[in-house]
Amino acid sequence: MKNFKVLFIDDDKQILSIVEQFIHRWGYNVTIVSDGEQAIEAIQKDHYNVVFSDLMMPEISGLDILKQVKKLSPESEVVIVSGYGTIESAIEAMKLGSYDFLQKPINFDRFKILIDRIIEKQALKEENQLIRSRLKERYKYDELVGTSPKMQDIYAIIDRISFGSPTVLIEGESGTGKGLTANVIHNNSDRRDGPFIPVNCGAIAESLLERELFGHIKGAFTGAAKDSVGLFKAADGGTIFLDEIADVSPAVQVSLLRVLQEKKVRPVGDTRETKVNVRVIAATNKKLIEAIKNKTFREDLYYRLNVISITMPPLRELREDIPLLVKHFIAKHNPPGKQTAPKVSPAAMAKLMDYHWPGNARQLENAIQRAFALSDKDVFDIHDFPDEIIQQSDHATTHDEDLNLKKIEKKAIFQALRKAGGNKAEAAKLLGVNTTTVYRKMAKYNIIDTKP
Repeated sequence: MKNFKVLFIDDDKQILSIVEQFIHRWGYNVTIVSDGEQAIEAIQKDHYNVVFSDLMMPEISGLDILKQVKKLSPESEVVIVSGYGTIESAIEAMKLGSYDFLQKPINFDRFKILIDRIIEKQALKEENQLIRSRLKERYKYDELVGTSPKMQDIYAIIDRISFGSPTVLIEGESGTGKGLTANVIHNNSDRRDGPFIPVNCGAIAESLLERELFGHIKGAFTGAAKDSVGLFKAADGGTIFLDEIADVSPAVQVSLLRVLQEKKVRPVGDTRETKVNVRVIAATNKKLIEAIKNKTFREDLYYRLNVISITMPPLRELREDIPLLVKHFIAKHNPPGKQTAPKVSPAAMAKLMDYHWPGNARQLENAIQRAFALSDKDVFDIHDFPDEIIQQSDHATTHDEDLNLKKIEKKAIFQALRKAGGNKAEAAKLLGVNTTTVYRKMAKYNIIDTKP
């Protein structure tokens, strides 16, 4: 476990010195203190994975330390250490929540085994908590939102690449969330504590991009007054996100290929190479296969980048996720201090779900921001959204004027919504239709409440 912290308390400074040497040798962070007051102060200031405390100390005993740790930092494990070990004191320590009891003189093999067991236990607990939180919130993955099968597939890929650092290529139309996905991959990886550096390759001139990515040395070109490490080196230990990778020039493509192959960068003007430990995530809204055919993108670089492939679907293929996205964007842009977030009328939602969204999720978010800017109502209606959405042809129009059939249909919608507790997606499943149809019918029959 990274950043595993140990606190060791003993009034014998010789023991503290020996313990500190061993724990440092094992690669863990250790703090040593010689009395109970210092120990409690340390626990109040910082979190320790495990606290080892001598049982017999003046003023504040090991059992008192144990009680304080369990009060101040319940997640920390405590091991009582004593040269006067008795069964009674061991039993009392265990009753108070001690993880184990370590006898003096310390057997350092057993000491190391204890730490390893605690690390394994806490790592397993963290992993289980992560899995539970992900299962509980599977309608979203951090800032990615959606319950559709295509979004679930993307969540599963992100789960599988949480450990290790395979290169990832994200493809998809503009506005589908490629940059957001790259950020989520980084934040849920074992590099999450390292930097995440996004680079828009299409927005930087070719002459500057190589210097930006790989750095330069003093005097490499006119104006180079000092050395620059470059973005790859700045991202060492973390992730670099190369957006619009298809717009990179052939010369820079060669340099990128070398970095991916050799794990080294050569600053502009330098003859030396330096190692970098960087995960690369690239993205494009263009078809790289077509670019390869047109000789504008290197095939060998494509296969280096395309170790893991993610295709972000356009919003028109995720219509069942639109209500969730609308709710997400409303919560995101709801003004601070406003207790109740606006809702969207069924008629407006039907229009939103019917629209083809050429700008994808980014366009939908812009539409929600526009509604906030133009309306102060508690419910956003059709005319709070842009004209191109309002004026789309209404595919929902029905020509069945049979009154009895209308009554039956309206009643079925009511009953399904009531049975589903107001959940439109669940109601759609009960009715055997898609979610868009439910919103459309709610708009048609002016259904606001789910109670008939």
